[in-house]
This record gives sequence, C-alpha cells and structure tokens, in this order.
Amino acid sequence: MKNILTLILSFASVTLLAQVLVSAKPETAGLSVERLKQVDQMINGLVESQAIPGAVVLIARNGKIVYHNAYGYSDAEAKKPMQKDNIFRIASQSKAIASLAAMILWEEGKFQLDDPVSRYIPEFKNPTVLKSFNAADTSYTTDPAGREITIRHLLTHTSGIDYAAGVPSGIGNDGSVIGDKIKILATLPLKHKPGERWTYGLNTDVIGYLIEIWSGMSFDQFLRKRIFDPLGMNNTWFYLPAILHNKLVQLYSEKDGKIIRQVSPVYDNVNPDYPKTNGTYYSGGAGLSSTVEDYAKFLHLFLNFGKYNGVRIISRKTVELMLTNQFYDLNADPYGLAFGLETVENDHKSVESIGTFRWGGAFNTHYWADPKEQLIGLIFTNMYNASQWSIGSKFKVLTYQSIND
Repeated sequence: MKNILTLILSFASVTLLAQVLVSAKPETAGLSVERLKQVDQMINGLVESQAIPGAVVLIARNGKIVYHNAYGYSDAEAKKPMQKDNIFRIASQSKAIASLAAMILWEEGKFQLDDPVSRYIPEFKNPTVLKSFNAADTSYTTDPAGREITIRHLLTHTSGIDYAAGVPSGIGNDGSVIGDKIKILATLPLKHKPGERWTYGLNTDVIGYLIEIWSGMSFDQFLRKRIFDPLGMNNTWFYLPAILHNKLVQLYSEKDGKIIRQVSPVYDNVNPDYPKTNGTYYSGGAGLSSTVEDYAKFLHLFLNFGKYNGVRIISRKTVELMLTNQFYDLNADPYGLAFGLETVENDHKSVESIGTFRWGGAFNTHYWADPKEQLIGLIFTNMYNASQWSIGSKFKVLTYQSIND
C-alpha cells in the first residue's frame, strides 16, 4: 500500500509539464552534455563492431526533448544512414497503446473492468483449462476453469490465455482479420484458471478485438482517431502508407557474431517486411511500427496526467489507476492496469524511481518513463533473435548517470 500511495502522491505533487514535447539543450533539463557522450560511445562502438546495424535514441526531461540522435544505418548493405525519424517495428510496445485505447472506452462506460469477456464475445463462455496434452497426435484433455475471464484479467495478463497454435502472434499477419482468430482462441483451453497467476499471451489481441466491438469501428481506425491524430503520432501505423515505406528500417538478425539482413520469415511465418504490406490484421499485442518521437509523445501523455497538446485523452485518475500495481495478491512482477506499463515498486534494485513504468518490443526496442524525475528514455533498433538485448538497460544507466541537478 505504501508504494501505491508514493506513486499517487508523486503525480499529485509534480507541476504540470508542457502540453507538448519541445526541443531544448540537455543542460536546461539538468543533464550533463559531457556525461551524455557515453551514450554515443556505447552505441557507436556497437555499430562499429557490427553488433547492431544502427539505433535511434531519445531522452526527454521536464517536457523537453534534450537528446535525440541517430547512429549507424537503417540499411547496412546500402550504407543508408539512420535518421532520427526512421520507423521501427515496435512489436509488444503495441500493448500499452491498446490498453490506453481500452481505458478510453472504459471511461465512456462501454464496459466495466470485471465484466466477463463472454458478455461481448460469447465464444469465451465456460472456459476450460488444459489438463493433459499428447504431442504425438496433438490431442488433449481439459477441466472446467470454474470462473469466467474478465476484462481486468486481459489487461493484466492473468486470464490464462497463452500464445496458441493456429492463432497469430500478432506481428504482421496480413491474411485475415483479428475477430476470426480471436473466436478460434476462445475455444482453446487456458494454461491456468483466470486470475490464478500471470502468463504472457494473446490477451491484448483480445483487447484489440473488444475495442472494435465497443467502438463500432476497426481497431486501426479507433487508434488513429482517438490516440494517434490527437497526439500527432503521424508515423505510427499497423501497415505503413506507401509514402512512409522509405522510413522503415531493415530487419536484421545475427550470424557468427555479425549482423545479416533478415529475409526468411520470423515468428509464425511472418514476412519481415510486413509493415509495407496491405494488411487487415490489427493486433493489439504486437502489430504496430513507430518512431522514438511518436512513442515519446505517448509516454509524455502519462507524465502529463492524460493530456497532450491541449487535448485530454484520459483523466488523471485513470492514469493513476493504470499505473498502480495490480499484483499484490499474486507472486508476480508489479504491473499496472495496462500491460506494457510494468511499474517499478522499490528503490533498491534499480536506478529508476518508484513509479517508473517500462517495457519493450521483441525486435530490440526499449522504453521507460520516470514520473519522479520527469524522464523519458527510448532506444530503438530492429534485430531478430540477437544477443544485444542488454542495450536497453545499458542505455538506461547511461541516461541516469547524466543527471546533473
């Protein structure tokens, strides 16, 4: 309880930030220019050693973008320099955006958090839990779950829904529509009873389909109208308009310690260039591509109590709810009511302040936002199954060590 109150009080005590992110020099936001050079040294070293093709970073503090640099190449073979507005596949960073979309509709009374999902998608009625599985013939047995999956379970990944065969992971599957696959998912057994524990799965994809049901429009259209346009997130899409194709970075993987262009399918047989296709599968869990600046605007919305550019997207109280740990009664890391906003709850394991929220994407993209320090950090690169995942935590340390106030 103490940590929840600390988080809420930290929001209440901070002066409201600028309505939009503006560019400024690092020293105006209490960061050392000299110490920030260590960020450049780390990333340039990784590019020169061909550990990564390139990256884009952004640091914002007190509503000011004070560090926004591009390194290496968006296309290493063509030696095409990385640009600050290059677009990256953000995979699971889509989850926090989908969760925000759901909470917009919650504020409008479209649903209650503890409503059963079956009220809106009847196929989820009477869920079962996997009891046994025969790999030889893929047959299985089940037991009744004994309780319904709720919207809260989906938002916190405690429904028991796993990643499932026959249902896309959400990354770039352009041959179907989300509703058809979610109805298939609803017939499959759960990994455990709803609310019993945390399991990372296709929960947010179900949320994406529910948003279509609640709003009466496609998930893609809802995000554009209610989040992307108001925030000015003009480079964030499921499937990029042709005019933006040249901004998409190439996807790379690693072989013998060196980077190679990823040309074969990724995950569940997905075309690596899926953002350039004309898809219709709008996945709340993994489908979006974006820039560091667009995503910084999304994060700034939470630091600014639900407002951006003079427009209120959600209320201050909803922001507080979304960032409050939902897992005090479960043995799990602290997560708020919007998966993709993992919340730091203690001040002895990390340099981040209590209340910091964070997540990342499967193609090596990372972010965090610290309400106490009014600090946002993002580092994006696009690599599949690569060894340089620690770039996110290293960048975080180098950002915090530059604080000079």
